[in-house]
Formats: sequence, C-alpha cells, structure tokens
Amino acid sequence: MSHPKTPSPQLYFVAITGKNLELWEKVLNILKKDLGNLILQSKIFDFSSFTSYYAKEMGENLKKGFYFFENLKPPEYLIELKHKCYKIEREFADFSGNRTVNLDPGYVGLSKIVLSTFKDYAHRIYLDKGVFAEVTLIYRNKTFTELPWTYPDYKQPEIIEIFNKARAWYKEHLNVN
Repeated sequence: MSHPKTPSPQLYFVAITGKNLELWEKVLNILKKDLGNLILQSKIFDFSSFTSYYAKEMGENLKKGFYFFENLKPPEYLIELKHKCYKIEREFADFSGNRTVNLDPGYVGLSKIVLSTFKDYAHRIYLDKGVFAEVTLIYRNKTFTELPWTYPDYKQPEIIEIFNKARAWYKEHLNVN
C-alpha cells in the first residue's frame, strides 16, 4: 500500500526562443531572482530548422537555448513559473503585441522531463490556473528517451545530452544513488 508523501524538489529550466540575444540576458536576470544562478546551458541553435510555428508572430531565423537553474523547487512550482514566463513574454512584446521572446519552462526529475503549456491535448494533464503538464522525455537505459509526442528539437542528441548532464547535476545535488 502506498502512502502520501511530499515529492522531491525538481531542477527547473527554461527554453528561450527568439532573435535578440541581448533580450535573453534581461530575461535570464529576471528568472534568476527566483530560480538562482545558471548551473548549465545548451548551445544556442537554429530553431527555424525544426518548425515554422512561431514565424508569423516572431519572424524567421529564430534561435533557441536551454537554461538550467540552481534553486530546486517543488513540482507544483511549474504552475507559478509558467505564469511568470507568460508575464515576461507580455512585458517584452512588440508594439503590436507580438512576442519577441518565447519562454517554455519545465523541470528535470530523475525519471522524466516535464514541460508546461496552456494548451490541452490528449497526453497532457491539467494542473491548475490554466496550466497543463506534459512528460516529454523519460529516463530509460541511462539516458533520456523520446515519446511519440516529443518535440523534434528535444529529440536531438545534443539536447538529450544536455538533459542528461542536468540530471547528473540534479542527482548529485539530491545525493541520490
């Protein structure tokens, strides 16, 4: 029989998409106030080769990077972080209301990578305050592994490797075997 228990705090990250890398620094400084310093970041890569979904709103030649923060937070913090990221996106929107930066928060656990979204779909679970959660990668055979709905950029070997490094840092920080 299982019994209720408090889950471990999670390692939070934010994926940033946009063109203006100077703006990214401002965004990261805002996020650091709650999430602490960066412990790891991916290389910035060409995101436009994966999708044109954001092109109409944000333009062509978009870049993307993943940023991992030192302050571990409970899983339910994902709801608050999604709303903070939404507020930041609105704050830096252009005069037409279009985003100049897209922020996708999530967390790294020992067994999975969880993303947040405001969009419902069959594989997403409603949390609260308009936020849904999606397990996008699972840890199996000593690496993160894709699922049928995993976004193409999350499937790339370089991105899988950065999540594996983040998991290793997280595991060491939790002192779990």
